[in-house]
Amino acid sequence: MSLVLSTDSVPAADRFAYRHDVISKTCFPLRMNATWESFCGTIVTDRIGFLLVSSVAAEAEHVDPARCLSAQSEREDFITVGLQREGSAVVTQDNRSAALGPGDFVLYDAIRPYQLAFPERFRMTFFQIPRRAFGVRNGEINSITGTAIRGDDGVASVVSRVLEELSRNARDYDPEIAEMLARNTVDLLATVIAEQLGRDAMRTDAAKHALMLRVRGFIRRNLAHADLCPKMIAAAHHISVRYLYRLFEKESKTIGRLILEWRLEECRRDLARPAHGRPSVTVIAHRWGFQNPAHFSRSFRAAYGMSPREWQAFNDSSVPDSSVP
Repeated sequence: MSLVLSTDSVPAADRFAYRHDVISKTCFPLRMNATWESFCGTIVTDRIGFLLVSSVAAEAEHVDPARCLSAQSEREDFITVGLQREGSAVVTQDNRSAALGPGDFVLYDAIRPYQLAFPERFRMTFFQIPRRAFGVRNGEINSITGTAIRGDDGVASVVSRVLEELSRNARDYDPEIAEMLARNTVDLLATVIAEQLGRDAMRTDAAKHALMLRVRGFIRRNLAHADLCPKMIAAAHHISVRYLYRLFEKESKTIGRLILEWRLEECRRDLARPAHGRPSVTVIAHRWGFQNPAHFSRSFRAAYGMSPREWQAFNDSSVPDSSVP
């Protein structure tokens, strides 16, 4: 169900403070400078799987990030993608400024210094995406933050249309479909990042970075495949296993460790779902490529300090009892 918040029924003198509070809670922590006498707008917030989607329509305004440590700690694992739907905007980060028109989009990190400027009435949809979902290093994402990605150019044109469709129909997707859409959307965005890096002829390692992005996206999409292994990954990208290992030499995790951690993350998410209709621990483990239940249980406990069933019980006990008034 959508959360719809509007200043239409708020007294003019209170609109700025109301909007500031609403955006800080539903989109990201911020500090806004605007003419409060004419300040008005609407925010519609939905969830699509693990994506938080907030569509904002308002008059011209300027936005600066808040310097709030408590809010920062809650937002540090997210990257924001802003899709311009009406009007224009300028998004600035990392000494780069992206001038956006309808259909264009931009990536930025909401806990590092940035600015949003809307010179006219606008409509923009913000997608908050867990940083880990991209499967890329911070440096690769940060290299294109504050860069306008044109909605009529190459792969970006496909992504722009997908984001537009998601923003229009966010409330209509079933939970399982929403999860699949969220993952596929992130894969598309990772492809755009790879394309942007590949265009930068001044970076001698651009091709290697682009290949790494494709490899990580392939791993993410095939986590449920029991036979996922370096040989399978290398064959899919027409490289040798030795070269694949070389790609990961400077990474913080080996290929095997990365696959294990990502599989455990997916299992932990599924195990935390509501008890009604939730598959068994064994079924969830098999769903994400774990063929040996004992190995899965040991790996889960080593990663999270509790067994899969203890994690289930912990989440079940955290759900409020709706029968209690």
